[in-house]
Amino acid sequence: MGGIALLAVIILPIWRIELIAPQYPEGLELLIYSNNLGGQVDIINGLNHYIGMKVLNVDDFIEFKVLPYIIAVYAALFLFTGLLGRRKMVYVLFGLFLLFGIVAMVDFYIWLYDYGHNLDPNAAIKVPGMAYQPPLLGYKVLLNFIAFSIPDTGGWIFIGCGIALAFVVFMEWKAAKKRLTIE
Repeated sequence: MGGIALLAVIILPIWRIELIAPQYPEGLELLIYSNNLGGQVDIINGLNHYIGMKVLNVDDFIEFKVLPYIIAVYAALFLFTGLLGRRKMVYVLFGLFLLFGIVAMVDFYIWLYDYGHNLDPNAAIKVPGMAYQPPLLGYKVLLNFIAFSIPDTGGWIFIGCGIALAFVVFMEWKAAKKRLTIE
C-alpha cells in the first residue's frame, strides 16, 4: 500500500509556503512538487525581486530532475519489501527512508537559507540585518508578511508512509523479541 501511495507523491504537491500580507489578504502560495513549482510563483518572484532574492526557477534545482525518480525507487522498494516479507528488508527500508527524509529536510533548509540570506546588494528594499528566510516548518513574520510553511498532500502521504513503516518495524522488532524469549 505504501508503494502505491508514494507513486501519488510524484504528482501531488509535497510542500507549501503561504504568504499573507495586508496587500494580499487572500494570500499567496508557493507549491513545491517533486518536479515543479506551482502557485503564484510569478507574483512571488516579483515581490522577491524588490528585496533582492534570487528568482525561483525550476531549472536551478537539480532536485526537481532527480526527486521523481528517487520517490519511484522508494515506491518500488516498499512494494518489493512487502512482497518479500523479510524483517531485515523492512529494517533496511526504514533506515533508508528515514535517512532520505532527513537529507531532504536539510536540503530544503539549505534552499530556504540560501534564498533568504544571499540577497542582491543592489535591491530596491534593504533592511539592515534582515534576512528573508521562510520557516522550514511553521510560521514566521517577514516584514509585513506572515510566511507559513507546511507539508502539502504529497508530504503528508510521505509522512504517513514513514509512520506506517515505523509501526511495522516496531511490530517486527516486538515479534522478534518475543520469539527470542520463547526459544
